Amino acid sequence: MEDSFRHKGLRHKMVENLRALGIASEEVLKVMDEVPRHLFLDSVFDTQAYLDKAFSIGEDQTISHPSTVALQSTLLEIFPGAKVLEVGTGSGYQAYVLEKLKAEVYSVERQKNLFLKTKALLAGFRSRIRCFYGDGYQGLPEYAPYDRIIVTCGAATLPPNLLPQLKIGGIMVIPLGSPKQIMTKIVRKTETEVEVSRHGDCHFVPMLPDRIGEKRHGA
Repeated sequence: MEDSFRHKGLRHKMVENLRALGIASEEVLKVMDEVPRHLFLDSVFDTQAYLDKAFSIGEDQTISHPSTVALQSTLLEIFPGAKVLEVGTGSGYQAYVLEKLKAEVYSVERQKNLFLKTKALLAGFRSRIRCFYGDGYQGLPEYAPYDRIIVTCGAATLPPNLLPQLKIGGIMVIPLGSPKQIMTKIVRKTETEVEVSRHGDCHFVPMLPDRIGEKRHGA
């Protein structure tokens, strides 16, 4: 797992570009300056890993743009020890950024091959992220409630099983809409009331149809 001076230089340039795009959280920028994004991608993307682009990670999935990771991480308002549910582990990059922000991360992925690959990769980082193979529409109710929930795939509507897993006062960040999405921040004010704000257009791979009853395997 090489992280060369060249990689670090490219990463620093990426962070300066994120700052220029308006990412205001210095804590998020600091972590993204430390996390080696290239190690979450196939080596063929090594020279491009720090461009603000999404790349294929197999199974018809992609790693999010750095600007998207920075935006979602900022909107979540992570605090040390925050218990976070991530729907869509993908490459593991977003989850690892959240862990480096001192969150306690629970992540669920429905693509079996991707789950196995990413679980092994995170283990190589000695990460404490808890990875699960299962249906993101269901969340992980057995570990609820969560301080924060992040969804890293596009949902046409808010999955009904996720909001009840969010603590009162908690924050969910989710791309909502179809075929285009809007980055949406949801604050759960009471059992029945939420505060919604929207933070620009975005484009994610779609959240796949619900597969109720799918077996879940944890780590």
